[in-house]
Amino acid sequence: MSASRSSLAALTLGAIGVVYGDIGTSVLYAVKEIFGSGHVPFTHANVYGILSILFWTLTVIVSLKYVALVLRADNNGEGGLIAMLALASTAVKDRPALRSTLLTVGIFGTSLFYGDGVITPAISVLSAVEGLEVVSPHFRHYVVPITLLVLFILFVVQKRGTSGIGRFFGPVTLTWFLTIAALGVVQILDHPEILGALSPLHALRFLWEHPGTSFIILGAVVLCVTGAEALYADLGHFGKRPIRLAWFLVVMPCLTLNYFGQGALLLADPEAVKNPFFNMAPSWLLLPLVGLATLATVIASQALITGAFSVTKQAIQLGYLPRLKVLHTSVRHTGQIYMPFVNWGLFTAIVLAVVMFRSSSNLAAAYGIAVTLDMLITTVLTFYVIRYAWKYPLWVCLAATGFFFLVDLAFFSSNLLKLFAGGWFPLLIGGAVFTLMMTWKRGRELMLEKQHAESIELGSFLDAVFIAPPARVEGTAVFLTADAGTVPAALLHNLKHNKVLHEQNLFVTVRAHEVPWIGLEKRLQIEPLGHDCWQVIVHYGFKNDLDLPEALEALRGRGCEVGPMTTSYFLSRDVVVPTLGSGMMPWREKLFAQMHHNASAAAEFLNLPSNAVIELGSKVEI
Repeated sequence: MSASRSSLAALTLGAIGVVYGDIGTSVLYAVKEIFGSGHVPFTHANVYGILSILFWTLTVIVSLKYVALVLRADNNGEGGLIAMLALASTAVKDRPALRSTLLTVGIFGTSLFYGDGVITPAISVLSAVEGLEVVSPHFRHYVVPITLLVLFILFVVQKRGTSGIGRFFGPVTLTWFLTIAALGVVQILDHPEILGALSPLHALRFLWEHPGTSFIILGAVVLCVTGAEALYADLGHFGKRPIRLAWFLVVMPCLTLNYFGQGALLLADPEAVKNPFFNMAPSWLLLPLVGLATLATVIASQALITGAFSVTKQAIQLGYLPRLKVLHTSVRHTGQIYMPFVNWGLFTAIVLAVVMFRSSSNLAAAYGIAVTLDMLITTVLTFYVIRYAWKYPLWVCLAATGFFFLVDLAFFSSNLLKLFAGGWFPLLIGGAVFTLMMTWKRGRELMLEKQHAESIELGSFLDAVFIAPPARVEGTAVFLTADAGTVPAALLHNLKHNKVLHEQNLFVTVRAHEVPWIGLEKRLQIEPLGHDCWQVIVHYGFKNDLDLPEALEALRGRGCEVGPMTTSYFLSRDVVVPTLGSGMMPWREKLFAQMHHNASAAAEFLNLPSNAVIELGSKVEI
C-alpha cells in the first residue's frame, strides 16, 4: 500500500512538472493582456467580472472538458490528438467518407500543434524575462537578447536528453505554484472581498453589460488555459489519476489564488496593470522571482519540445511525414528521443517569432487561433469517439460535447479578430506542416499504386524461379517491400545482377496501425511460401519503437532462424520522378520528390545493422 502511494505521489509530482508547466506560467501575462488591451474600462466591477470569467474559464475548459471528459477517451492508455484521431477514425471505419474527413481534420489539428509549439515558448520565456523591466527600465533593451540566449541554451541541451534534469521538473514547478499562490494570498489578505468574484454572477453580469467587449477579450482570456491540451497529450506518461490529483489539489487552487491576488492588487493600485504579476512581489523578491519564472517557463517549453518530438515520430509511423533521424537519449526510457531536424526547425521559428514580435503583448496577439482551433477539433473528435466507439445515445453525445463545442467556437471566433495582428503566424506554420503531411501521404499512395500496377505476384514468381532454380548461397536474405505478396524490386535486381538466392529468404512488410502499442505476441504474421521462403508482416503501433532485427528474432523455433551474423537486408532505394498527368499538382509532386530524397534511410529508421544492408536503386514515376 505504501509503495503504491509513493508511486502515485511521484507520478503526481511529475505531472505537476511536465503537464502543467505551460498553464502554470499563464499567470505571467493573462491578466496583463486583458486589461492592457484597452477594451476593458478599469472599474472595480470590471475587475470582479474579469476574475470571475478567468475562474469559470478554467473550470469549464480544464476541469470539466479535459479533466472530466476528454481524459476518459484514452487509446489503450495513451492520449493526445493523434491517439484521439486514431480512436475516432477506427470507430467510423465502416463509413469511408466520414473517416477520410475525420483523418484530414485530425491531421490539420496535429499540424496546428507546431504553430502552438512556436508561440508558447516564445511568449512564456519572453514574459518571464520582461520582469527585469519591473526591476529597472534600463533592462528593457536586454530583454530580447536574454530571451534568445535562454532559448538557445534550452535547444542546445536537447540532444543530451531530459533524464538528467527531468527529475527536477516536478520540484521546481511545485515551488513555482506554491510561490504564485503565496504572492496571491498576501494581496488577498489586504482585500479579501475579491473572493466574491468566485461567484459566476459577476461573470454573467459582465457578459450581459458588455457583450461586444466580452467577445473581443475572449481572445485574451484564452491565455489562461494555455497548455490545456497537454493534459490529454501526457495521459500515457502519467495516467488519469495523477493528472487529476495534480490539477485539483495543486494547480487549480494555486492559479486561482494568484489570479485573485492580481485582482486584489489592481483594486488597490490600478497603475500595477502594466505588469500585475511582478508588481505583486516586494522589491527584494523581484530578481529571484524573475529567475524562478524563467526556470518555470523553460520547463514549460521543454515539455512542449518533447511533445513535438513525440508527435512527429507518431506522424512518421502513421505515414504522414517522411522518415527523420531519431536519436534515443535514454537506455531506460524508450520514449525519450531527440530529433535534430525538428529541434532546430522549432528553434529557428521561435527565434523568428521573438525577433518579429519583440514583446509578450505582441505575441499575445499571435496566440490563440491555433490553440482554440485545436480545442474545437478535440471536441469534434470526442463526439465521434463517444458516439461510435462507446455507443452512447445521440442525445447523450450531443449533451456531453455540444456545450463545449459552443464555448470553443466562441473562443475561436474571438481569436479570429487577431488574425491580421499576428494570428496569421501560427496558422502559417500549421498550414505549411499540413501541406507537407498531406503531400507526403498522397505521394506515398501514388507510389504504392504505381508499384502495385507494375508488380508481379510473389507466389507465382517463386514457382517460376524454382523450375530452374539459381545457385543458393549460405545465409538469410531479408527483402523489404511495402506491398505484401508482390515481388520486391530488390529481389529482381539481385537475381538479374548476382544470379543467386540465399538459403533462406524473408519477404518482410512493415505495417503501422492506428493504435499506440502492439505487443510482441502480435508483432509477427508469418506465411511459408515453400523453398525456404516466407512472407512476414511486422506490425507496429504508432508509439512502438521500430527495431526490425529484434522483431525477427521471434521467428526462432518457427522453422526459420535469423542469425545476426548470417543475415543480409536488401532494400530498394526508390528515386521519385515527377511526371505530367493525373496525381498531384506539379509543385506538389516536386515537393514530394524532394521530401522523399531527403528522408533518412530506411535502414537507420528500422535499426538495421549498417554492415548488413544492401541497397538497390530504382526509379518510380508519379
